[in-house]
Amino acid sequence: MHIIRTLLVTLACLSSLFAAPQVFAEPVNINSADAAALARELIGIGETRARAIVEYRTQNGPFRSIEELALVKGIGPRVIEQNRANLRVEPARAADRRAPAPAARGMAMPPAGSRGAASGRPSRPAAPTGR
Repeated sequence: MHIIRTLLVTLACLSSLFAAPQVFAEPVNINSADAAALARELIGIGETRARAIVEYRTQNGPFRSIEELALVKGIGPRVIEQNRANLRVEPARAADRRAPAPAARGMAMPPAGSRGAASGRPSRPAAPTGR
């Protein structure tokens, strides 16, 4: 009986050596990770999808939630759920942050020396350029 138990334990140990290694992904901040890190650490995300995430973030600003990943073409609820435990949404590093320009909000800031700047209030909305 002892020999059978020893053989079973030995077989179990050997089979674990030949089994596919388990890959444990590192947590990924989707607001600062580059395409290579996204592709390396996330399940179902290859180079193409990783580049799409970075491009979306560049054009639209940082993600506010993990669910916003679904707005990226090619990323669906299944991919998000497969990776939820490893996804992080943290502020991007200072170098990555982009404050929206005042004109992007429809308001033009007055010149630094004018009264509007001293009051801290923006001037009237910018006039259309006629284009």
